Amino acid sequence: MPPRRKFNEFERGRAVAWFQDGVPKREVARRLHVSISVIGRLIQRFTATGRVQERRRPGRPKKTTPREDRLIERLALQTRTASSSIIRRQLRVATNTNISQQTIRNRLHGFNLRSRRPAVRPRLTPAHRAARHAFCRRHVRWTRQQWSQVLFSDESRFTLNHNDDRLRVWRRQGERYIDATVQEKVAFGGGSVMVWGAFSLHHRTPLFHVQGNLTGLRYRDEILRPLAVPTLQQMGPQAVYQDDNARPHRARVVNDFLQQSGVNRMEWPACSPDLNPIENLWDELDRKVRSNHPPPRDVQHLYQMLQAEWQALPQRIFTTLVNSMRTR
Repeated sequence: MPPRRKFNEFERGRAVAWFQDGVPKREVARRLHVSISVIGRLIQRFTATGRVQERRRPGRPKKTTPREDRLIERLALQTRTASSSIIRRQLRVATNTNISQQTIRNRLHGFNLRSRRPAVRPRLTPAHRAARHAFCRRHVRWTRQQWSQVLFSDESRFTLNHNDDRLRVWRRQGERYIDATVQEKVAFGGGSVMVWGAFSLHHRTPLFHVQGNLTGLRYRDEILRPLAVPTLQQMGPQAVYQDDNARPHRARVVNDFLQQSGVNRMEWPACSPDLNPIENLWDELDRKVRSNHPPPRDVQHLYQMLQAEWQALPQRIFTTLVNSMRTR
């Protein structure tokens, strides 16, 4: 569809004259190469005001037409990672319209599209998706009281050199985890500190430094026995332990130990870090450490900072994260 042709004042006068001479609106539109709706609005305005001039709009006229605005939106939705510079070039090729990158961003903001960093998630298979849906169905009616009895746990890696990914995507509110706006993550690396921690509504374990490879035996002897199980006992007989499906967590020695200890363990779907509120806690911890000046000097200093910030996390964060489970 070509861009709408300008309809000047002389042509508007001719259209009204033809219509008054009995020429049908459809024929008037054909002669002037415009749509019949344009002629209909013109006749309606002339009948009401006796004028063919368009009403003067206040302010500076827009640099784009509604059709061009829709094209800008479509280009952003077709390629969510396209920058405003790329969309600007594509618009110029398609319509010969030359506007600034800021105008591109303004139009996208008008469609409630904002430039955001993509959420990162593991690659999901159909089996993973089915397991996640089953987990959500089992817990959809859980109350805040039930979630408050869960001890959420996980390991996380913190690096000395922060990797600031520059990739950004266009998305609306509520689109953070749709396929078109996430970045699938296969693995991470780099010099770092690996830590384990756990929290519930009213409890948190010490932050444990995981050095070297974590095996099932080490998980049992260095984490579960001295840290997780005592915290679960403090929480009471209704406490539930949550951990993911990492190989050390599912070792036979771990399963036997938890069963012998009478620990009620939550069945957790694979590749579902977004369901675990401790992931948000790790993000908060990372922001706290990054805000320190000067930054950590070495790995040992980084771990000391992590320990201090972990203990300083306010209760309101734990309350907010536990309350969020009903809407995840």
